[in-house]
Amino acid sequence: MSTNHQTAHRNAKQDPEKPWLNPNAKPFVRFQNVSKQFGDFTAVDSINLDIYKGEMFALVGGSGCGKTTLLRMLAGFLDPSAGKVMIDGTDVNGVPPYERPVNMMFQSYALFPHMTVEKNIAYALKLDKMEKDERKRRIDEALEMVQMSKFAHRKPHQLSGGQRQRVALARALIKRPKVLLLDEPLSALDKKLREATQFELMAIQYKLGITFIFVTHDQEEAMALSSRIAVLDKGQVIQVGTPSEIYEFPNSRFVAEFVGSTNMFEGTVVEDTPNQVVIESASTKGNINVDDVGRYQIGQTVWVNVRPEKIKLSKTKPAKHAGLNVLEGTVSELGYRGNHVIYRVKAASGKIIMVFAQSQNRTEELDITWDDKVFISWEADGCIIVKS
Repeated sequence: MSTNHQTAHRNAKQDPEKPWLNPNAKPFVRFQNVSKQFGDFTAVDSINLDIYKGEMFALVGGSGCGKTTLLRMLAGFLDPSAGKVMIDGTDVNGVPPYERPVNMMFQSYALFPHMTVEKNIAYALKLDKMEKDERKRRIDEALEMVQMSKFAHRKPHQLSGGQRQRVALARALIKRPKVLLLDEPLSALDKKLREATQFELMAIQYKLGITFIFVTHDQEEAMALSSRIAVLDKGQVIQVGTPSEIYEFPNSRFVAEFVGSTNMFEGTVVEDTPNQVVIESASTKGNINVDDVGRYQIGQTVWVNVRPEKIKLSKTKPAKHAGLNVLEGTVSELGYRGNHVIYRVKAASGKIIMVFAQSQNRTEELDITWDDKVFISWEADGCIIVKS
């Protein structure tokens, strides 16, 4: 763990809003050695996972990694093949879905097409035979919460995708479950609406204090919404952490490459001091300096992870100082994204290195363009060593 990471970790321990750092805090949802087999296929493999009350917790991973299976076991739609699923200290294995203190918002929203918005939201309360006045108060409150009061008498086909999403959310929340499960909640929305709805979802969750657990394939969505993220692969939890921990300090090459864009350099440890590790890499035709605590063996093969935004690009060679990594290369491709430019720079070794350069000046011409000879550089504390 680097010096910066240790400092961040110490500061996090002092934050009362991070119960996962408190050894005395009790998890609200717990998966204890949970496995799920479908015939010969193991969808979930001995997972242990603790989620705390009031969290906005994300499950991310590729297709078939087990994230939706975990969600469905928590909802009661699937039974574990082994292990325990606990909610608020109670083992819910064998408890039917309708008796669990959870509700689930499905990816398809599953609204009743023949019912109005108001009746869709009220349906669950009607089944509970709640008194009419209390039911009306709850419905009005739910409509206001998702800003759908003026659409109460419309039917689903008269609503936009974002509005249908809000109705589904209100219907899922109206019974005030202890845990709300969301399966790809924003996937049907366009980019701008998805980004706006993320903030609305966070505001609602903060106001209600309900534990939200959601599945998404969108890493940016997980980073924006969640208090913590669990990255899954092949039925196992690879890493659990806050968005910044997952992004800045991935524990493996898999996590580094799955969450966001990155550059990976394979190399061999040639020097290991208390403050810095030096890696010899064929990809750079030289050494890479990494700000890290000495915990490696000389000759050990490692991977260095460098995020594209940590790298600086220039036409002139930067002044060398201790810890600075500098490479020469040629711009082979670029993509203009408005607020930033993505450069793909071909180093002397032939390796392609991705660089994100912020668009700071308003101009029609880029200072650096195709085929330009350039220097790329990053600091020793701008990269991290990960395991393969």
